[in-house]
Amino acid sequence: MKRKSRGFLAVDILLIILMILPLVTGMVIKVLTTPPSEGVTFSGARVFFTISMPLQDLPITEAQINSWLIMISITALCLYMTHGIKVRPDTKRQLIVEWIVEKAKGLVNDGMGLYFAGFAPFIAATLALSAFSSLVSLCGLFPPTSDLNIVAGWAILVFILITYYKLKCGPVHYLKSFADPPLLTPMNIISEIATPVSMAFRHYGNILSGTVIATLIAAGLQGASRLIFGWLPDPIGEIPFLQMGIPAILSLYFDLFSSLLQAYIFAMLTMIYVSGGFPLELYEKRKQEKAKNKKTKNLEVV
Repeated sequence: MKRKSRGFLAVDILLIILMILPLVTGMVIKVLTTPPSEGVTFSGARVFFTISMPLQDLPITEAQINSWLIMISITALCLYMTHGIKVRPDTKRQLIVEWIVEKAKGLVNDGMGLYFAGFAPFIAATLALSAFSSLVSLCGLFPPTSDLNIVAGWAILVFILITYYKLKCGPVHYLKSFADPPLLTPMNIISEIATPVSMAFRHYGNILSGTVIATLIAAGLQGASRLIFGWLPDPIGEIPFLQMGIPAILSLYFDLFSSLLQAYIFAMLTMIYVSGGFPLELYEKRKQEKAKNKKTKNLEVV
């Protein structure tokens, strides 16, 4: 029993290291690769290197690297939280995990219906990845959600799911949906294409704008502090008094609340678009007709 407890503790420590190490690695990479600069600068994800490809070169950017580091941390967190789970929970971490699972299932059942109950892991993963991808800015890392390419990839994945479920009733029904009503066919086609575009730009724009506003306010407070307290003798006059506390309060909204809110909105839109585009009643009716026809054919053969 003693050996088992030591092994259990060793695995826990290893998983905790795997949670923290990717973020530390990202911070080290940022410190070693960021060139010195003066003043306020805004730039996208830095390109580390480019891989030559037949059709188009593939740039490996800061956003891609941070995305993989975040996914490793989330995977380690999930393994840590589910390590040693039992039929009857006897640890706080298992109670937390069960609460998260119940909330995810409840969110999916309320937003999509019982038919999509299997979507709970996907929605939970979407929430976690989106939230952590924005919250890494608190560690000084470039948030992947500030890169349109990353968020657009998520939106395209959701669009594929939307189209898949719309095609459940056959391609004919899918094409007919664009002509309902016929006069609005061009608008329906544009609306279909605009779905992933709006999802990507909404998430990307809100996260990026929050980062830009917080940076500008912090820079403005630094300048105002020099203007008001610059007459004091050095080194007191160089202390940015107005930057103490105010940026941290703003960070509670722009980095914390806004990040969680945008993750929730993206997950909700995913559920609404996927379930809303799926004609469940028509699909069930078509499924029953197929089963009835199949049964009739079998009786004819007998």
